[in-house]
Amino acid sequence: MPELDAIDRKILALLQTDSRLTMQELADKVGLSVSPCHRRVKLLEERGVISRYVATVDQKALGLHVSVFISIKLARQKEEDLNRFARAISKWDEVLECYLMTGNRDYLLRVVAADLASYETFLKTKLTRLDGIASIESSFALSQVKYSIALPV
Repeated sequence: MPELDAIDRKILALLQTDSRLTMQELADKVGLSVSPCHRRVKLLEERGVISRYVATVDQKALGLHVSVFISIKLARQKEEDLNRFARAISKWDEVLECYLMTGNRDYLLRVVAADLASYETFLKTKLTRLDGIASIESSFALSQVKYSIALPV
C-alpha cells in the first residue's frame, strides 16, 4: 500500500470530523480543486483506508445509559472455542466492541444497556447461556471521560 501523503492525511482528518462535507468544501480545505480531491477520496476508499461512512449516534439519547466492560475467561482456549464465542457475540446488538486479549482474560467486551435490569437480562439470557465460559467479570463505567472514533492521522 503506497504511503499516505500530507494531503491524504488532511482529507482523512477532515472526513473523520465531518463526513458530510461536500467535495467542494473538502477540496477547498485541503487546497485542491474538486476533481483531484474526488480522485484521492475514491482512491482512499478503493484501498480500504476509508472503509465506510456512518452517523455517530448519542448513546444516552437512545436511552442506553449503562456502559459495561466485561472480561470473559473461557474454559478452554482452543481455536474452535474461540471461534464459537466470537460467532455468538457477533450477533448481539448490545455488544459494541469485542477484543481477544492477552493476559489472564480471553475477551474484553463493551456492552450497552438501558439500565441495570436490562443488563441483567442480557447477562442471564445471552452471555451466561454460552457454553465454555469459565468466568465473567463486569465493570460499570461511571462516566465517559473521552470517546473518539477518529484515528490519529
